[in-house]
Amino acid sequence: MAHQKLDAIDRKILAELQADGRMTNVELASRVGISAPPCLRRVRTLEEQGYIKGYHASVDVRALGFEVQVFAMVGLQSQAESDLSAFEKRCRDWPLVRECHMLNGEVDFILKCVAPDLSTFQRFLTEELTSAPNVVGVKTSLVIRCAKDDPGVPFDVLEQRLVRSA
Repeated sequence: MAHQKLDAIDRKILAELQADGRMTNVELASRVGISAPPCLRRVRTLEEQGYIKGYHASVDVRALGFEVQVFAMVGLQSQAESDLSAFEKRCRDWPLVRECHMLNGEVDFILKCVAPDLSTFQRFLTEELTSAPNVVGVKTSLVIRCAKDDPGVPFDVLEQRLVRSA
């Protein structure tokens, strides 16, 4: 997908929406210093070009009864593209797997999983994940607490880099 070069206003729009995706277009336009109609056109263009992938609510997993969060490091027997794709598809089908990232190094994939309790996760681990085709090893780490969970990108770092390169 070809992307146009983002200008400062586009980056401000993205930063504001990343921080609060629920604001009105009028509020967004005010925050970035343009009027509402061009702001809406820019947002739609950013969506069409794939810079904005969606809008989501950040929910409290523990308040919803998901007491267990686990990172699972998965090793595969084969790293052929067809086998990697098959594993990624399987991960997309497992509801407890919330994130799946292919890695470089000793571990092929890291999965972020949530479950209401340890027995639910253990059932998933033994009946689905470790028994999945091509999986040769799984190491898990139970999350004790989260010190930081910032989605998206640090736009201030991007702006500093652009200033230095100008």
